[in-house]
Amino acid sequence: MNWLDEINWDKDGLVPVIAQEHKSGKVLMFAWMNREALSLTQETKQAVYWSRSRKKLWRKGEESGHTQTVHEIRLDCDEDVVLIDVEQAGGIACHTGRHNCFFKKLEGDAWKIDQPLIKNPEDIYKPVA
Repeated sequence: MNWLDEINWDKDGLVPVIAQEHKSGKVLMFAWMNREALSLTQETKQAVYWSRSRKKLWRKGEESGHTQTVHEIRLDCDEDVVLIDVEQAGGIACHTGRHNCFFKKLEGDAWKIDQPLIKNPEDIYKPVA
């Protein structure tokens, strides 16, 4: 049996993926992978995701340079969530220019941003000409 066959893919052929920072253990982001993305991630040791909005493979950092080098890939006990242990290039995992995607914290009944902007997204992502 192929290792990819052991994953419980959803009805769309996707599996949720959590990217965790290698050194700190912090959760950086959540995304999705299909079989090809996970296979490429394992082969290249660079995170490749499936963009549901663009309906195509998304090589993390292809536009921003903020790549993720994969140290380890894990599968949860229900075999339906993947955890990847990554080294985050540039210290920015989020397209908003922050260290990670979980920068809003619920305080009372309102979401508060509790992480600084590292780099303005307009400086990271150049407009398509």
